[in-house]
Amino acid sequence: MFYGDDVVEDVRSRTNIVDLIGTYVSLKRAGGSYKGLCPFHNEKTPSFTVTPDKNMYYCFGCHKGGDVFTFLQEYENMTFSESVQYLAERAGVQLPTEDPDPNRRQKESLKETIFKINSLAAQYYYSYLRDPKGKEGMDYFVGRGLDDETMKKFALGFAPQNGSLYRFMKSKGYLDDVLKQSGLFVYDDKRGPYDKFWNRVMFPIVDRRNHVIGFGGRVMGDGKPKYMNSPETVVFDKGRNLFGINYIHGKLSDGLILCEGYMDVIALHQAGFTNAVAALGTAFTPMHAQLIKRMTDLVYVCFDSDLAGTSAAMKAIPMFKNEGIRTKVINMNPHKDPDEFIKALGSEEFKLRIKNALSSFFFEVGVIARDYDLDDPERKTKFMNEIAKKICEFEDEAERSNYIDAFSREYHVRSEDFRTLVRKVSASRVGIDLDQRARRNESRTGMPQDDALSESQGILLTWLCENPESFDRIKSYVSVDDFIDEPYHEVAKQVYEQLSSTGKVDAASILGHFSEVEMQSKVAGIFHKEVDEDHAKNRAINEVVHVILKASLDNKSRNASGLEEVQKLLEEKKKLQQLHIDI
Repeated sequence: MFYGDDVVEDVRSRTNIVDLIGTYVSLKRAGGSYKGLCPFHNEKTPSFTVTPDKNMYYCFGCHKGGDVFTFLQEYENMTFSESVQYLAERAGVQLPTEDPDPNRRQKESLKETIFKINSLAAQYYYSYLRDPKGKEGMDYFVGRGLDDETMKKFALGFAPQNGSLYRFMKSKGYLDDVLKQSGLFVYDDKRGPYDKFWNRVMFPIVDRRNHVIGFGGRVMGDGKPKYMNSPETVVFDKGRNLFGINYIHGKLSDGLILCEGYMDVIALHQAGFTNAVAALGTAFTPMHAQLIKRMTDLVYVCFDSDLAGTSAAMKAIPMFKNEGIRTKVINMNPHKDPDEFIKALGSEEFKLRIKNALSSFFFEVGVIARDYDLDDPERKTKFMNEIAKKICEFEDEAERSNYIDAFSREYHVRSEDFRTLVRKVSASRVGIDLDQRARRNESRTGMPQDDALSESQGILLTWLCENPESFDRIKSYVSVDDFIDEPYHEVAKQVYEQLSSTGKVDAASILGHFSEVEMQSKVAGIFHKEVDEDHAKNRAINEVVHVILKASLDNKSRNASGLEEVQKLLEEKKKLQQLHIDI
């Protein structure tokens, strides 16, 4: 669906960007902006900024940025039209129901097309499982203890050996250039196109808006790999989705169960634990933790009980801590995973395991203890030092004290001795942190020369946006054509036009002129440049003006067609050396 600029602007103006992003990211006021940990990359120090005056967000770490629509496209994997519809409903804006352009279907976004292809593929696999030709797949699921209701709930399917999905999609009129980007097919120079999934039971992966975004497939027999997942596509990002997330609604006060595999989630749902989800055949990421934070403040980690599962749990726990999520670990012994556990001991016993789940701290302590002989005084001392470091990670003094007492009781050490050790370790860690920070400050260097022009163009445009009263002075020296790079030239054109007509800059509307998300991030970055804090602002603006004008004159010199023009440019370069603007 296409929406005109007036409709889009109405929705944008009625959406408070701080309120919207604040439902995903914990934001704290910092002057006229808000800061938080970036939802698009892992960081410990906040570099993600939301600026309500500009109706934009920008991360100084990963350089992603944009407006309310861009955020939903990036974080929720929405199409632009879906983001407009979502925010319109949120703001109570009535959208037009008919597309004014009858040919708009031909311009349908790639994401929307792949959603349709995935939906058709899910239906195809689902039907094949229930066909006599899909008996092997049905026997597998029945053998794993799944009933018909559960198989329908998860839309489980079967990909046949004959690899006929490609022919099916071609019969529906889809072209190879789109099918190639769906992740469902392999394009080989010798064999030609063929199905990626064949002779596998299929698990559709569904996002929170009930779009089929990808698939997992388990091979029949002893083929390799045992499990195969869709590659990442424009609609499928493994690091920012969870299997089973489409069944999670609202905030979960009783917590969420995090598993490793598809069958673990399905088995738990069938047993009544409908708060179970799993990572999608990839390592657990900080983005997963941020996603879970929106749904609950309590997670039960239920990974496999083998060495790999224990290692994965140890890596996931710090990510939950960074998000302020309370974490417990469910003991699966003597069984490997939730699927085996439920089959052997049933749901009532699993409820007891949830009730008796270990706090993440004592789970980590237990794993660390395996590396030490606690009957050896020297080894036990080293073990206590390791645990003291972990206790120092608790910022709340009362919580730290409680864990000191609990650890002392559990591992039979004198509470006061251990408390003294924690204080000693804490003091040394503070010294290390301060030393590292000092070294970082000492190693700060100037900007690479290649970036100087881009940075200068961005700083000047940001300055004009925030100081429109200086526009008349600046424009007498720097014209739109002096911004020689894109997207700086196009942004400058918009900024100069707005300042000339209204005397102020609407940065969000300028952002809306760029349709590609990657370009929107660049534009958002332009409007989030800062004048070097070590310089007086007047001096800094003069410096960026000199960089811009010199680059513009150099560019004109390279394209000069005659001696007279070259001489004129040389005169202008001489004048530039004497130029000083009073802002």
